[in-house]
Amino acid sequence: MVVGSFSSKSAFAGLEYEELNLSEILPENDSAYARVHIGELKDLNYQAFPLDSGDTDKVKLRYPLKDSESTGIGEGKKGGVDMEDPKNLKSEVKYNPETGKYEVTQKMGDLNYRPPTYMDFDEYMEYTKKKSMSDYWLDKQSAENEFEGKKSKAFQPELKIKSKTFDRIFGGNTIDLKPSGSAELSFGLRISKTDNPAIPVRNRRVTTFQFDQNMQINLIGSIGDKMKITTNYNTQATFDFQNQFKIDYTGYEDEIIQKIELGNVSLPLNSQLITGSQSLFGIKTKLKFGRLTMTTVLSQDKGQKSEIETKGGAQVKEFEVKADNYEANKHFFLDQYFRDTYETAVADPMVLNTGVNITRIEVWVTNTRTDGEAPRDVIAFQDLGQSGTDISKFYNDRWPEFGNPPWPDNNHNKLYSEVNGVNGFGSIEGRSMDLAIPILRNKMNLDPRLDFQKVEFAKKLQSNEFTFHPQLGYISLRQQINTNQVLCVAYEYTLNGETYQVGEFSTDLAEKPLLVKMLRSTETNTRVPMWDLMMKNIYSIGAYRVKKEGFRFDIWYLDQNKGVDINFIPKPEVNDLSMVQLLGMDTLDFNGQPRRDGLFDFIDGITINTQNGRIIIPRVEPFGDGLRNAFVKYTGDSAVARAYMSLYGFDSLYTNTQADAKYRFPERNRFTLKGKYESESSNEIPLNALNVPEGSVTVTAGGQKLVENSDYTVDYNLGRVKIINQSIIESGQPIKVSLES
Repeated sequence: MVVGSFSSKSAFAGLEYEELNLSEILPENDSAYARVHIGELKDLNYQAFPLDSGDTDKVKLRYPLKDSESTGIGEGKKGGVDMEDPKNLKSEVKYNPETGKYEVTQKMGDLNYRPPTYMDFDEYMEYTKKKSMSDYWLDKQSAENEFEGKKSKAFQPELKIKSKTFDRIFGGNTIDLKPSGSAELSFGLRISKTDNPAIPVRNRRVTTFQFDQNMQINLIGSIGDKMKITTNYNTQATFDFQNQFKIDYTGYEDEIIQKIELGNVSLPLNSQLITGSQSLFGIKTKLKFGRLTMTTVLSQDKGQKSEIETKGGAQVKEFEVKADNYEANKHFFLDQYFRDTYETAVADPMVLNTGVNITRIEVWVTNTRTDGEAPRDVIAFQDLGQSGTDISKFYNDRWPEFGNPPWPDNNHNKLYSEVNGVNGFGSIEGRSMDLAIPILRNKMNLDPRLDFQKVEFAKKLQSNEFTFHPQLGYISLRQQINTNQVLCVAYEYTLNGETYQVGEFSTDLAEKPLLVKMLRSTETNTRVPMWDLMMKNIYSIGAYRVKKEGFRFDIWYLDQNKGVDINFIPKPEVNDLSMVQLLGMDTLDFNGQPRRDGLFDFIDGITINTQNGRIIIPRVEPFGDGLRNAFVKYTGDSAVARAYMSLYGFDSLYTNTQADAKYRFPERNRFTLKGKYESESSNEIPLNALNVPEGSVTVTAGGQKLVENSDYTVDYNLGRVKIINQSIIESGQPIKVSLES
């Protein structure tokens, strides 16, 4: 053991010392004494020397600490238990020409940390060699850590398999796996208590356990030299194709098995007759027998192939939409009155038969992201402003308002006045969100799921998030409403010179909850009047800025007897009318005169929305009551119409949810909307798809294949092709784009 002592420059004779017993601070059975000078300490230097224990054994530490070398070799090294040297400890080597020796000093700032050490030329050369070797290996280790991102190798195991068969199959005996990622588990407890005398005591307090998990795992590994494993899985991935899994086995050049791929595979082909695919999931093998190469793929195609044709930059594309694929949860009538008068209003598409003009509207939705400007609490009612005993089904037994006008207004039924009058709840002073459910459910006997719903911090949609038709009384949302969101409105309109209002506007009432009209609740029920407010006659064809020139549209029916699509109903009374004519989409000729010409009436805002490519069938329930009324009109016999509807009608599409109609009534789903459109001329061609797989886009002009990044570029994320060779656009050659999405 080394201890410190103060020693004078003079002789030690006559100095007084005191013995200090160290047995209390040393391990058991170890004892020693240190001599410490307690006299006058003047002009002293601190010097370390081995303790001479005299009649005792030398002290041995159980965990000895290694002192750093006085020469500074290994300076800056990482320590273990004794940690690293401080950064302010510096070593310097200077040559002294007078003595011919090298002087090594260690300083802490300007203070000499140790007495100087002297080396001759040979010792200095040996010192330089050791220091250079130490610095070299430190640099190598630092470079390796930087290359590997300084990641810990604790979870990167490397296994060795001592087997000749294993080595022969995989080209090595090493299994190297490098996983990374994160896993998040969320646990919670939610306790809700409702002090409602109408609810049993045991049911007033509800406790639910909440559990959520998010996982992101990346695995890169290899087995020998032949097999590679790549996996990427994220539970929060927006699209399914973002989760990738692939096992790749590559054989040597002289082996029969050249490659085996399992998982996400591709089959690129240069042939124009048989095109390959980039979005496959399955097994792909490549075998080699001498000069014969055989590639086999057994997979599932996870993409949809499509082709777009343009002429002079104008996009020409065919579309096909099934009748059950109407655009749900995006288009809504504001009231039952507008639904009832819709078909009459558009009977003459050139002159709308309606005196309504909506002048002001506010649209509110459940705020799922707690964003938006000035959120407000709202209470939405299904029957607010609703009139007529045959419409207000929930309230006609309480407030039968015979003789009331059918158009909507807050005062056209007693709901608005009743809510405002119940114990002053609806008044500005007494209105409270906390009292909404107890008062409205218990005192007015309203269902808090269907009759009304309260929405806290509701989001008011901006003008660019929806559009509305001021004469026909419906709104169209830019984004689809989710199942956990409530949609409600307040609007003001004029009719016959009078002004009417439904709901309350945010500018009319500050701070307190607003009473508004509910168009959609979080409870889906197809047997309540609110279900009819969702429009089911609008279909998206996936186009933008559609032009009238070159547009074609027909409705086809799959004939049960012939097994082919026909564009008419095969019955004597109506077989000379096309489906487009039966459903009121051919009442004008090409010049707008009131006579049929066998073509779809292209009228923006009435039968088609040219800006975003939406077909609007001017019937509330096209393949239900729309067909029924047409059969009655052209046969003149309601019994015959009923017989025809039993064969061709698709009423279940409107009395059931969209998913139920698709899977429960496939035998009725025989109608298809087909046609083609042409968009405006441009050097950019929208592919009508997002996140297109790279390499899946092929562009040809006049039958000749174009070169990517030379003749065109592709934005695979946004789904756009840009022709950068302007001569191709100017030549007017038809351009075809094939892709997978």
